[in-house]
Amino acid sequence: MVSIFLQSPTCLTPQSYYPFSSRSSTRRTRHGASSSLRVTASRSSYDVVVVGGGIIGLTIARQFLTGSDLSVAVVDKAVPCSGATGAGQGYIWMTHKKPGTDVWDLTLRSHELWHKLAESLNDDGLDPEELLGWKKTGSLLIGRTSEECVALKQKVHELSEAGLRTEYLSSDELLLKEPAVLVDDDSGAAFLSDDSQLDAHRAVAYIEKGNREFAPEGRYAEFYHEPVTGLIRSDGRSTEVAGVQTSKRNLYGKKATIVAAGCWSGALMHELLKDCNISLDVPVKPRKGHLLVVENFDSFHLNHGLMEAGYTNHQSASAPGLDVEERMLSISMTATMDTSGNLILGSSREFVGFDTEADEFIIRCIWERAAEFFPKLRDISLEDFIRNRKVRVGLRHYMPDGKPMIGSVPGLQNLYLAAGHEGGGLSMALATAEMVTDMVLGKPEQVDSSAFGVKGRCC
Repeated sequence: MVSIFLQSPTCLTPQSYYPFSSRSSTRRTRHGASSSLRVTASRSSYDVVVVGGGIIGLTIARQFLTGSDLSVAVVDKAVPCSGATGAGQGYIWMTHKKPGTDVWDLTLRSHELWHKLAESLNDDGLDPEELLGWKKTGSLLIGRTSEECVALKQKVHELSEAGLRTEYLSSDELLLKEPAVLVDDDSGAAFLSDDSQLDAHRAVAYIEKGNREFAPEGRYAEFYHEPVTGLIRSDGRSTEVAGVQTSKRNLYGKKATIVAAGCWSGALMHELLKDCNISLDVPVKPRKGHLLVVENFDSFHLNHGLMEAGYTNHQSASAPGLDVEERMLSISMTATMDTSGNLILGSSREFVGFDTEADEFIIRCIWERAAEFFPKLRDISLEDFIRNRKVRVGLRHYMPDGKPMIGSVPGLQNLYLAAGHEGGGLSMALATAEMVTDMVLGKPEQVDSSAFGVKGRCC
């Protein structure tokens, strides 16, 4: 019996979303914390204030706490995992990335850090699957036409030249790897054995617990359900940012204030800069996505994470009454199984503002697209699925040039931005956190940040 339930996050408006982050020392524990309770404090001054409680904001806080002696406060209008982080599929993949692009080194560094974290848990006798939902599944990028397979062979060559372990699989080899996939003579796949996945909720809970280990010594605090309403400048009109105003208090960041508010970052920055006489239009905007979750799925098993070759272009979908040109609606097949045995199917992308309501048409498109790859899904009635389902809806933080913004905000001292990771926030989180903390602390960069700077990329 397959049971499927509906789950959709609360819709948050740009005016209502603003998070904090805090800092703390690294040495107390690397692997998690004792307290599961939220930690707040009566004090109002920290070294660093992080606005945003998603995976980017929390890992930035973690990096300061474990890599310095600075104190950190994290602030958010809602709670962790209420945005894109909690609605994602958990890819830690390189298979759909292109060597030589600006995001390649950042993603590769972040994957290295995720793998090191999982290995360190193992070394300490802990289970990364239990704590992070970590699975080293490998990934398959599947082609179904001769043209796609030619491109996949070229991709395998490029990835191999870049130092990754990868191979091209023929249709017969693909079927041996994944018996549930429909293949024919024109099918093939690029296979990366080192690609992994994790569970965002487990990973965030682990990172939060680790951050909270620093609360007793006064180095970490969380301020959730507190919208940020403005910037604090050192003398009222100075270019030096000293912290943020929230709906309840002033929070001071002596060394840095970092905006990592996901898809709300553009709207938030617009509001925060109104009184600063600075013309800066941060072009981060929401790009809505759906994932379908089939719980306790036993019709077939997936051994790897799967994605269709056209994922980066996204197959277009249309329907009567939909302005597809404006929405730029697209559907492509992605499929994983999580550590609980749930089948997770995706995915969609569209521009519809900050709406997070589940869309029946898109749900049908994802299901039908997946059934083209997995024939056994056709045995499950779509109507039964629609009546009793689980759907994840989230808002990716889209940037028009496909690169996140990571860097200082021109014209204002001590203010930094870390947003625009699209669907790669979880994947790029650890390297983004490292990059931001290196900037603030004046340390040598592990990855060249010049391609991700704010200057010159805002209108």
